[in-house]
Amino acid sequence: MSSEIGFSEIKNDSGGAIGYCSGVHSFDIQQRLYFGNRFDLRGDYSCSVEVQRVIPFLKKAYGDSMHKVLHVGPDTCSVVYKLLKEEETEAWGVEPYDIEDAEATCKSLVHKGIVRVADIKFPLPYRPKSFSLVIVSDALDYLSPRYLNKTLPELTRVASDGLVVFTGYPGNQRAKVAELSKFGRPFQLWSLFLNYLLAVTLLCQVGFSIDIAVSFVKAKMRGSSWWVRFFLQNSLEENEGAIKKFEQAASKGSYHPACQVFHLKPYQ
Repeated sequence: MSSEIGFSEIKNDSGGAIGYCSGVHSFDIQQRLYFGNRFDLRGDYSCSVEVQRVIPFLKKAYGDSMHKVLHVGPDTCSVVYKLLKEEETEAWGVEPYDIEDAEATCKSLVHKGIVRVADIKFPLPYRPKSFSLVIVSDALDYLSPRYLNKTLPELTRVASDGLVVFTGYPGNQRAKVAELSKFGRPFQLWSLFLNYLLAVTLLCQVGFSIDIAVSFVKAKMRGSSWWVRFFLQNSLEENEGAIKKFEQAASKGSYHPACQVFHLKPYQ
């Protein structure tokens, strides 16, 4: 990446220019994102790690519905791998990021058809109600409402008993990269980081200062009230029974959530 003052050129993975920031070092943009609370690649959060932590509580809440599970989101290989270790549990996954640099275990799951790499902004490659429970993490946070309006109904379409959504808390930092599995998460984090680098660059390009641009991008996380309104607008109801069971199990296990968790009923 160029670091000359004036217009800092930001290049994509193939070396092509994707934007400029007037009067700003591109290195300055990287520093503010990379070392800030929200994009510290040394200490980034992951709700997919959170999913792995709460599998026992999900089993208490959903019982037989945990027998056929689809996980959608980054690190799906690690989530699926852990679910498959559970008794009487079949699991599949959809990975929204490229896994070219993933390790052999993840590539094996893909080769077997257990995990698929797919853009979740498009229809999922499954029939209606293919899974009893669909769990999604780290995949919806950064989608615009335009794409959420397409993706959320798709996730619900393939679920027969329920949809569990894990999203980040606004402004919170959570699990460390050191806690993450061996399935290629750093590459995925870098892809996400580049997307946000582009977002900041584009805001700078139309006249925002770097401080305002970075603040705007960092504030993208949505709070619970936003999500509840969005679910209602899409005619999705919260599953009060599952919520109660999950919270009771979590309380007994002294679990303190690091992500927002929403339990939704499927479309009838």
